[in-house]
Amino acid sequence: MARDMSDIDILKMELEQLKKEVSTPREPVSKTSKETMDWCEAASGTDLLITGVPDDKNPYKPEKGGCIIT
Repeated sequence: MARDMSDIDILKMELEQLKKEVSTPREPVSKTSKETMDWCEAASGTDLLITGVPDDKNPYKPEKGGCIIT
């Protein structure tokens, strides 16, 4: 797409994008990181990546026994 456009057209597109970005509301990282940490801690009780899958509900649980390597 950019090959079909002149340098001026490309610069105009970049300017429009920058105008959109500058009007985007921003929040301090300290506030958003605190909110993210609070959300993670609140959801950690039900997060299977943290609590793990119970053995009786795990379809990928390995069978007992296995291969004997000599």
